[in-house]
Amino acid sequence: MTLGTRLFTLMRGELVGTDSVGNKYYRDKRPSEGRRERRWVIYNGAAEASTVPAEWHGWLHHRTDETGTARDSNKRAWHKEHVPNLTGTAAAYRPPGHVLKGGRRDKATGDYEAWRP
Repeated sequence: MTLGTRLFTLMRGELVGTDSVGNKYYRDKRPSEGRRERRWVIYNGAAEASTVPAEWHGWLHHRTDETGTARDSNKRAWHKEHVPNLTGTAAAYRPPGHVLKGGRRDKATGDYEAWRP
């Protein structure tokens, strides 16, 4: 986080809430007349937008005025926990035959039939 962001957050920011991964969400405590309220997130760790859960994404983008903390309490038992985008990491999905998984896969089992015109 840059020094400018830290100063702006310290001087003008009002903490609204924190999500499950530790990201902190702020709004401008002195909104300008006639303009939308400024909202921002201070990431816990690397600045990676995919770490923002859906509950907070809507609030950040002015889709709802209900904060993620309030919406998080409405979670149903069948809702999955938010997982950030893992592409490019060691935990990324790699299908059988992927180069980084050995590059070998099982041969076709005989149920494949090539199309012929």
